[in-house]
Amino acid sequence: MTTPATPATPDTFDELLREVMADAERFGHRQHVRLTWLAVRRHGATAALDLIGEGILRTATKAGAPQKFHVTMTRAWVELVALHADDDATSFEQFAALHPDLLDKDLLARHYRPGTLATEQARTAWVEPDLAPFPRAAA
Repeated sequence: MTTPATPATPDTFDELLREVMADAERFGHRQHVRLTWLAVRRHGATAALDLIGEGILRTATKAGAPQKFHVTMTRAWVELVALHADDDATSFEQFAALHPDLLDKDLLARHYRPGTLATEQARTAWVEPDLAPFPRAAA
């Protein structure tokens, strides 16, 4: 994992989100992955998990839909992006080209049964993959 370059502040998520949306028409899966990649690269995986989780929950709550925040899906995506974030990519476009599977919004279906992700437990707390474990970086 990368070493945090700058400390995360409450405004950090909003700054990252503005950067991601500067050249996007909507906040789709690609933008989610880019936001996560930026957070991991700039702040490290552990801080990125908190930053992304708190930011998405705050955004969903502000939109009147806090129930849309999903703990397991958020952590899973941060872990999967973080696994590859130390590669040689110097831009998100390079990163995406090196790791096209991350742009597949159905990637988690390789690791979780649909029923597992649909549970209240998975929505509110971390649940380990029940089909295939996530790949892990070599120690």
